[in-house]
This record gives sequence, C-alpha cells and structure tokens, in this order.
Amino acid sequence: MDLQTILFMFLGGLGIFLFGIKYMGDGLQKAAGDRLRDILDRFTTNPLMGVLAGIVVTVLLQTSTGTTVLTIGLVNAGFMTLKQAIGVIMGANIGTTVTAFIIGIKISNYALPIIALGTFLIFFFKNNKVNNLGQVIFGFGALFYGLNLMGDAMKPLREVQAFADLTVSMSDNALLGVLIGTVFTVIVQSSSASIGLLQTLYSQGLMDLQAALPVLFGDNIGTTITAVLASLGASIAARRAALTHVIFNLIGTIIVLLVFRPFVFLIGKLQESLTLNPEMTIAFAHGIFNVSNTLIQLPFIAILAIIVTKIIPGQDSAIDYKAHHLDERFIRESPSIALGQGKKEVLRMAELSEKGLESVGEYLKTQDKKHGELIPQFEDAINNLDRKITDYLVKLSSHPLSSEDSKLHSTLMDTIRDIERIGDHMENIMELVQSQVANKVKFSDSAVSDLDEMFDLTLSTVKQSFKALELNDETEARAVLEKEEKIDKMERDLRKKHIARLNANKCTGSAGIIYVDIVSNFERIGDHAVNIAQVVLSEE
Repeated sequence: MDLQTILFMFLGGLGIFLFGIKYMGDGLQKAAGDRLRDILDRFTTNPLMGVLAGIVVTVLLQTSTGTTVLTIGLVNAGFMTLKQAIGVIMGANIGTTVTAFIIGIKISNYALPIIALGTFLIFFFKNNKVNNLGQVIFGFGALFYGLNLMGDAMKPLREVQAFADLTVSMSDNALLGVLIGTVFTVIVQSSSASIGLLQTLYSQGLMDLQAALPVLFGDNIGTTITAVLASLGASIAARRAALTHVIFNLIGTIIVLLVFRPFVFLIGKLQESLTLNPEMTIAFAHGIFNVSNTLIQLPFIAILAIIVTKIIPGQDSAIDYKAHHLDERFIRESPSIALGQGKKEVLRMAELSEKGLESVGEYLKTQDKKHGELIPQFEDAINNLDRKITDYLVKLSSHPLSSEDSKLHSTLMDTIRDIERIGDHMENIMELVQSQVANKVKFSDSAVSDLDEMFDLTLSTVKQSFKALELNDETEARAVLEKEEKIDKMERDLRKKHIARLNANKCTGSAGIIYVDIVSNFERIGDHAVNIAQVVLSEE
C-alpha cells in the first residue's frame, strides 16, 4: 500500500467517523425533542445533579465538547452559575466514555449493513420519529465504517521502524504520550475520534498498554480546546467555565501520572480477568479515569470555582435569565401577594427589554459586534421570562382574586405580550444592521442623524411606559401617548426624507430598504409602549 493510499484512507476514515458521530448525535438530539438545554437548565440544582445532567446530555449529543460548549452558552446567558457548570463539565467527561464503549462492542464487521438499515429508515419512511432513528443508526454504522478505514490505513505502520521507535519512547516517557494525544485531539477537535483511533492502534498491536494510556490522558486534555475557543469573546463566567474544564482534566492527568504504574497494572489485570478485547480495555481505562477524576474533584467544586475566579478576575456581566420572584407557594397561600410577585417579575422583564433596546442603539451607532451579540441574549431572556410569568399567572387565575387584583392580573397578561414583542423588534433591527454590515451598505449623515433622534425618542417612550406600569401613574401613561404621536409623525417624515434622498441619488436602493425597515421597527416598538400605557389608563 503506497503512502497516498494510506493517507487517503486515513483522512477519509477520519472524516466518515467524525460525520458518523455528529450525525448520530443530531439524531439522538432530535429524538430527545431538542430539550437538552432544558435538561441542563432544570436539573443542575446541585453539583451531583449537574454531573448526572452532563452525563445524560453528552450521551445524547455523543460529544463532551458539544455539552461543554452548550454549558458555556448557558453560563454566558446567565441560565447557569459557575458551580453548576463545573458539575455538568465533570458529567460530560463521564458521558463521553460511552462512545469508547460502543466501539468496544466490536461490531465493525456489520458497519455497512447498519448504514444500509439507517438509509432505509431515512428514505423510505415519512414518519419523523422513524427518520430520527434512521439517522442514529446511519451515524452508528458510519462511525464503525470510518474506524475500519482508519484501521486498514494504520496496518502498514507495523512495518515502519520510526513508528515502532515512537511507541517505545511513549512507553518509556508517559509525558510524550500525553503530548501526542493532546495535539492530535486539538487537530481533529474530537476526543471520540482520537480515542477511537487509539483503540484501533492498540487492538492491532501497534502499541502496548503503557504507551496507549498516556495518549488517552492527552486526548482528554485536548478536548478542552474547543470549549476554550467557544468561550473567547463570551462573558467572564463563560471563560471561567472553559478554564475549569482545562484545569479539571489537567489535574486528573497529573493525579493518574503520579500513580501511573499501579493504574497500568490495574487495567492489565482487568483486561485479563474479564477477558476484555483491546478496544474494550481502552474504553474501561477511559471510564475508570473519568469517573475517578470526577469522584476525587467533586467535593472541591467550590475551590475550583475560587481558583478560576482568581485567575480570571472581574465582575461578570452575564444576563440573568432566571425568574426571581415567582414562588408558587404564594399562589396557594396568598394569591394577592403572588400577584405582586408576578408584577415584580414583569418589571424585571421590562428592565431586560430596556437594556436590550440600549444595546440595539449602541449596535446601530457603532456596528460593534459585541453589542450585536448581546441582543439575542436579551431576547432569549425576555422569551424565557415570558413563558415563566405566563405559566405563573395562568396558575394564579384559577384562585379567587378581588376585582382590583383581577384588573391587575389582566394588565400583567397584556403587558408581557407587548414586552415580548418589543424583544422581537429588537432582534429584527439587529438582523437589519447585520445585513447592512454584511452588504457594506452606508447611510448618509442626515439619515444616521434622523435614526439616532428616532431611537432616542423610542427608548424614552418605552422607559416612560414601564415607569407608568410600575407606579400605576396616569400622568406618565398620557405622556407616553403624546410621545408615540411624535414617533408616528417622525416615521412619516423620515419616509418622505428617504424618498427625497433616493430622487436626489444620495441613497442607494439597498440602503433605503434597510433604513425604512429600521424606522418601521422603531414605530412598532412605540406602538407596544402605547399598549402598555393604555392598559394602565384603562385600569385607572
């Protein structure tokens, strides 16, 4: 077999393996109803539950990196604290061992029939559940087929003296094996792929256990790099979560290297007594390493959190998604107090939309990516509170309320709908600015000045409507109505100005479309502010 064939088979096999893992994970995720974020959000109340949630989600995603990146996203968004995230990351390390155990089952001879079965389920059935199952089966078969190709490409290595010398060096120097495992995993961005390759090399007798295990530990360190990359540009808490992943795996590797010979002896004895095949031996080593590492470090989660906070100092600016005031005990014990708590949460939702709108203004003026990235987070936070508050108020409606409380209940139900719509318009404007940046569209100085003026008036109107809601103030509410009339007039005037600029060739058609859409969204935000004010007036 010539070098080109070996290279093509190895790279092709690696590609098919990575595709199989991804495709299988996507299928499992669809079959799970795409509720993985909910699992992480809901079942991470303490570190132990976080570990279990991390295991479950990683088994469904078939990638610890995916779970860690998802966790970093949740920390960045304020859904999860750093301590909760550390538990999930520990669980992800355990969950990722499942792929190694799947490979250890050694059904690679049936890879092609499995792919055929998956294809049949995907193409010959219209049922989504059957299609998802087909996707999982196809990915499962592709994983083994890719491994077979990589294995066939590796076989000639037994004749290469340089490779034999390298494995001898790794047996004598565990740190070299750790380095090789780390670098390879960083390159392929998948510990499952590098561990799968390691299982194949070990099964073909191309390296002994003493050389293979340090590479396994290096694979665990290498998988943290993707999470680090995902955290760049994210909040301080998200960067801390990524650093925790690195420290956790580094500490685990240091501990196991200190007791390396007993660990090799233990795995060797396990292989002998359970008559494990070589692939399953590596899988057991991977499982024992990650479970032991988690059990050792789990009691020290708080210390880990302190360490990363010292390394990455600063005040975290993550958006807080959580509902703070919706205690369901009040619904049963005192519906009137529960209603007051509901109003507090609606005002928190209003505050988030205010801050989101301010980010929209900054993004519009500066087109700075950091402001643009905040807007979807505010929108997600608003949507989350919309669901939570609505559920809370619906439960409350089944309990007896005074006529005054019933009016307030109705006001809050109407208001959250308007705040949620303000969030939608914020995101619309963000997408329009993104389109402006992507297409290198420039507005004239007069157009920019007019937009700034309209934005300031819109923001002021929204803030005043929220103040009217908070204080139940009729004067503030009437002022909102007056300001909204100015917004409507401004929208008409800006449209006329835009047409004049078009006629004078001072503006391009593409710039005009984006400009008019932004103006229209500001006007719609003003309408929702008026709706809130009118609800206050009708209550009065």
